[in-house]
Amino acid sequence: MAEFTVSEVIDGHTFEVKEGWQWEGKRGNTIRPTGYDAPEKGKPGYEEAKQKLKRLILHEKVEIKIPQDIDDWGRLVTDIYYKDRNLADYFPEYKT
Repeated sequence: MAEFTVSEVIDGHTFEVKEGWQWEGKRGNTIRPTGYDAPEKGKPGYEEAKQKLKRLILHEKVEIKIPQDIDDWGRLVTDIYYKDRNLADYFPEYKT
């Protein structure tokens, strides 16, 4: 699809991009990568996963490959690639 610059990390598996995405007539800037599921807020490991994602991709370019869905929170659910690797590969402890 395209490259985007990460502008904010919300949690260990949700982030926003500056430019915003457009897919199937919908627009947004929040993305939920596929392939891993980091802990939710209040769960053990939440802050560690969030900080790891922040150190990895904040203000960096990521690539959206093939969008799969838009979830109930309006996030684009898609494979994300960073430095030619699937983002899920950076989180083997949370792979699904």
